[in-house]
Amino acid sequence: MKNKRMLLFFITMCIFNLGANFAHPVTPTVIKNLQLHDYMFGVALASMMISNFAMSPFWGKINTYISSRVSLLICCCGYGIGQIMFGLAKTELMIILARIFAGIFTGGVFVSFLTYVVNVSPEEKRPTNLMITATIQSVASAFGYLIGGLLGEISIFMTFMVQAGTLIGVGILFFFVVEKDNSLSVRDIAPAQFFREANPFAAFLDSRKFMTAVFAVAYGIVALSNLGYYAYEQCFNYYIKDQFGFTSSYNGAIKAVVGFISLAANSTICLWIIRKTDSKKSVIPVLLCCAAAVFGVIIAPNIALFMIINVVFFAFNAVSVPVVQNVVADGAQDGQGNLVMGFYNAIKNLGGIVGSLTAGFIYSAGPKLSFVFACVAFVLAAVCAFIYMKCGGVKKKS
Repeated sequence: MKNKRMLLFFITMCIFNLGANFAHPVTPTVIKNLQLHDYMFGVALASMMISNFAMSPFWGKINTYISSRVSLLICCCGYGIGQIMFGLAKTELMIILARIFAGIFTGGVFVSFLTYVVNVSPEEKRPTNLMITATIQSVASAFGYLIGGLLGEISIFMTFMVQAGTLIGVGILFFFVVEKDNSLSVRDIAPAQFFREANPFAAFLDSRKFMTAVFAVAYGIVALSNLGYYAYEQCFNYYIKDQFGFTSSYNGAIKAVVGFISLAANSTICLWIIRKTDSKKSVIPVLLCCAAAVFGVIIAPNIALFMIINVVFFAFNAVSVPVVQNVVADGAQDGQGNLVMGFYNAIKNLGGIVGSLTAGFIYSAGPKLSFVFACVAFVLAAVCAFIYMKCGGVKKKS
């Protein structure tokens, strides 16, 4: 029964990640159609990620008291409403506000994914289940781009409405699929204490319970690798629309190809790395391969080679995500999984905020400068990984 529930959870997560990405391939078209500034491709995502970043520790704390199925129901519905607001937006301010609203709830979804897997997985299966979680996010997201790109050719507004309906429907499905995964209840504490502990700023301070100088280096890997990825990914989406004139369907088709390659890479290379090697060591060459691929994109002499190397980058990045995630999860002490993974999601989004904003604002100075920035970030992430390996990682308490 437990295995069946986990399978249903993964299937529902797959549908969520499909729906969550319907709007991404049409966003560059929205910006162009509304004649907004070029930097809005970075500002729009960063706006969502700022609220995601701020609220991730909050949801990590809340998940101590309410079941993941309740938080997933609330957050998927909130995310759906946020996308309706995005679809109706006509100005830069309206887009920013819609993205901030959606970000409040996306943080809860992804924290709930991680904490649920950590809470219900036996210790020997946790690395594999975390790898499956990351693989689903990478692969399903890619096919979500394809569906969204095709929907965008029919109607931009319809794309947002289909996305909102999918997200809300998935939230209801999660409520019936996910088992109760916590031992506490909001009834176990006084309301004043609950709201004090659920304060997002107080939740950030909870990182003191597990944070060490060595663990901070591990989170440096998370921040820098995501800074590089989001700078690259956001620039790429806008670049092929702005420089090559590609429509949303081209963007979706490219990401679908990436999805197939990511699935192959994660089910072979990534699985082997997690099961057969020390993630602290293996993450270094993976991050360096990401940096090398971005460098290849920068110097690519034509569109065909640009696209081929781009696919190579996304494949290596898909492998890096579960490996980096496993490095952090391995450092969590017993009973601290919620806090560690909540803070992981917050730092991941911090990297995304800086990466998206930087990519957006330096794009006007030179379309490929964002790729240069991403390359440097991946090199620095590899340096942090090397330092973390030399320090021996976070030592488990006996």
